[in-house]
Amino acid sequence: RAAEWQLEQPAWSGRLRITARGSTAFIKLEDKTSGELFAQAPVEQFPGTAVEAVMDSSRYFVIRIEDGNGRRAFIGLGFVDRGDAFDFNVALQDHFKWVRQQNELARQAQDLEQGPKLDLGFKEGQTIKLSIANMKKKEGGTGSTRPRPAGPGGLSLLPPPPGGKSSSGERPALLSTPPQLPGTPITDSLLSWPQPTAAPAADAWGDFAKASG
Repeated sequence: RAAEWQLEQPAWSGRLRITARGSTAFIKLEDKTSGELFAQAPVEQFPGTAVEAVMDSSRYFVIRIEDGNGRRAFIGLGFVDRGDAFDFNVALQDHFKWVRQQNELARQAQDLEQGPKLDLGFKEGQTIKLSIANMKKKEGGTGSTRPRPAGPGGLSLLPPPPGGKSSSGERPALLSTPPQLPGTPITDSLLSWPQPTAAPAADAWGDFAKASG
């Protein structure tokens, strides 16, 4: 019970820090000004005998200090502010919660190493069937693009605007009518054979060329 202690005249006062090395937490009592270590209490389990709360107050504890040479002593520890006592409790709880999580992860990893390994390879003669929708092509089809509508005469080009140029500054190519050869009529076929040339008409000035004088 903290009521049995001489709370008005503590034997020592200073600052408290909690550090950790591995799974062990260390309660360190240090001088306020110089930081010199007064005593420390290694805590390997919480709750445990290394740190115990008193029965009549939430601000006082009994801790077990050690000097590193095997000597131990139990001393009373108290906080002036109740919030500091709460933080002291939470810091120890968080540390050992982390220790339990690490131990659980290590145990699970060991179980996975010792357990049978999962074989995902194909056995001899084993096959797998994949069903992929919308992947069938129509027979004779070359694609899903739509043919562009053709203009008059089977051409898909638009005529240029009258007297203007294209927006890029270049004059668009014009589709000119193939020149008509003499005596060759224009037909739908470009491979038409030329027709026999008609006989030239009589010279209208022939009579004057034959006249004398």
